[in-house]
Amino acid sequence: CKDPRKVSPNDFFYTGLNVPRRTSNRLGVNVTLLTADSIPGLNTMGLSLGRVDLAANGGLNPPHHHPRASEIFYLIKGTLYVGFITANPTHRLFAKILTAGDVFVFPLGLIHFQWNIGSRQAVGFAILNSQNPGVVTTANTLFGAVPAVLSDVLAKAFQLDVATVEYLQQLPWQNP
Repeated sequence: CKDPRKVSPNDFFYTGLNVPRRTSNRLGVNVTLLTADSIPGLNTMGLSLGRVDLAANGGLNPPHHHPRASEIFYLIKGTLYVGFITANPTHRLFAKILTAGDVFVFPLGLIHFQWNIGSRQAVGFAILNSQNPGVVTTANTLFGAVPAVLSDVLAKAFQLDVATVEYLQQLPWQNP
């Protein structure tokens, strides 16, 4: 918390969310997340906002979840295939194709994704009900852990051979 005598309008302000972000990374995505760290006035408000830029023809915000937030996603430009998967025991996929003006909700803690299936860049906004929603990117977490998860564990879990798991563990899993 900040001393109330030192609070200013700038603590409730951010500029530049209208500026397109670079998507020239291996996933073709850029997420600009505004939390209480970037807008101090969000502290204790239970809100955050993200701009999601996805490259044309396959930009992917990969499967991930927010451990402390539900999300409502509003697409303002492009065409996306989006979805989430329910928890055990059903693992049911709920997915839709979105076009500009569409909204989709991702429930708290469920793995979800956004994939640009269009030939133009896509832009959407994610509104989350937490000032600090967190993000856990599924593949990065499992295959990019330091120290590495034992290859035998991941091989059995994903029904892969150990050589494939070891190859995957050597990839650069940091976030784009």
